[in-house]
Amino acid sequence: MRHRVKTRKLSRTPAHRKALARNMAAALIEHERIETTLTKAKAHRPFVEKLVTLSKEKTLHNYRRALALLGNNKAAVAKLFDVLGPRFLERPGGYTRVLKMAKPRLGDNAPRAIFEFVERSEGEEFSPELAAAEAASAEVTA
Repeated sequence: MRHRVKTRKLSRTPAHRKALARNMAAALIEHERIETTLTKAKAHRPFVEKLVTLSKEKTLHNYRRALALLGNNKAAVAKLFDVLGPRFLERPGGYTRVLKMAKPRLGDNAPRAIFEFVERSEGEEFSPELAAAEAASAEVTA
């Protein structure tokens, strides 16, 4: 049983987990869509959601808190506050989605997922694999 177990350890030390969270959040903020394992995406969803909630109110305190959480990654924090914060201003939560991909990773058969923001920027290119993943996730939820 996993009663009162809040976090996933991901077979890493605490420092490694913190670095992984920072790097995944920065990559997601920069590219707005990343491909990772399903477990990592689910584990880091709350971290990214809290960052977006911080960026909805542009204050110096929130900016510094985001800098501290992202390890002084100024480019990611700037995009977070200039682009993503205003984009999700009217949305009360649920800024990210995790889409399961059909085929697992070749090396270790780990389930793959697409971790992305719900509302994407304009000029997004079409990907057939992504369309198949979105269709599969729609079938699962329906």
